[in-house]
Amino acid sequence: MAVRWTGGHSCSILCLTVSAEGLVVSGGERGELALWDGGGIPAGQLRLPEEDDVTSVVFSARRPSTLYASHGETISVLDVRSLQEPLERFHVNEEEINCLSLSDTDSYLAAADDSGAIKVMDLESKKVTRSLRHSNICSSVAFRPQRPQSLVSCGLDMQVMLWNLQKARPLWATNLQECDPEGDSPQSAGQLFNPPLAHSLSVASCGNVFACGAQDGKVRIFRITGAKFERELEFQGHSLGVSQVLFMPEGYWLLSGGNDGKVLLWDVGSRVGKQQKSPAKSLQRRKAQAPASSRKNGKLSKGSSGEEAGVVPKLTIEHGEKVNWLSCADIKGSRRVLVADQSSSVSVYPLPEL
Repeated sequence: MAVRWTGGHSCSILCLTVSAEGLVVSGGERGELALWDGGGIPAGQLRLPEEDDVTSVVFSARRPSTLYASHGETISVLDVRSLQEPLERFHVNEEEINCLSLSDTDSYLAAADDSGAIKVMDLESKKVTRSLRHSNICSSVAFRPQRPQSLVSCGLDMQVMLWNLQKARPLWATNLQECDPEGDSPQSAGQLFNPPLAHSLSVASCGNVFACGAQDGKVRIFRITGAKFERELEFQGHSLGVSQVLFMPEGYWLLSGGNDGKVLLWDVGSRVGKQQKSPAKSLQRRKAQAPASSRKNGKLSKGSSGEEAGVVPKLTIEHGEKVNWLSCADIKGSRRVLVADQSSSVSVYPLPEL
């Protein structure tokens, strides 16, 4: 049963973040920001100038009271100890920003926007040092832990890309429409009607494994090896698009949230927890070991589900509303998942001990 945090917003909540000290901030429509205490009581509220929707919020890793918030084409820097007018404002993107990511050294801030651009700012010089690009809306960007020069991104061009800030072009890119474990035509009927537009990325704490959630309801897990990455695993638990994926700090536990109103908890550690010599070969091994009922002409059948592939959610939360954002926090000594949806409240669910 969800506990609802109310009173911080009058409009839909679009994004959430949690600081290293456990502070929770939510951003919503019409420029609304709210700071919450551990009991779900608003401890601070602010409406940002121009009242553009707050689409992403992220705390500094080195200065846990410093918050970056994107609203429209602007990034505001705020001090949550006194949630008032922004300390600084950056205007480096030309279209609405969808996602912010901060390197764990606090050196760089990346902002992905509707034009497909990813503007990367050096926070010391406060200048854009690199402009990266997708061919359509860039929906998500994430720096890799312990690798401040390396990041991954995805977009509505169905591309997933690996970048190094020393280069303007991606080190590696994969089109999800062609990333088909069955080896079928990329123009299969399902993809024509429900293409794998990529909505969300999350990198595991190891920095080498990341998840991507897409419009086709699937979650894909990739492993980075050197200057490229390969798909390790693919599974489907949502009947509609996956709007959010989030690796938790503990190993390879993954949360996914969808347009079907479900929040699912997955343990992908048994599949990706150990470094494998060749992800492609391991995929072929898994195909060879597939049960006969899921095989068709030597391939995994089109109807094979996550369950048939041996990947089933460890926890299913029937939230009931389209998920806008997921985050997790330790509240009163236990882990909770925080859910933002079309409403003006934050829903808080308990998670089992991992």
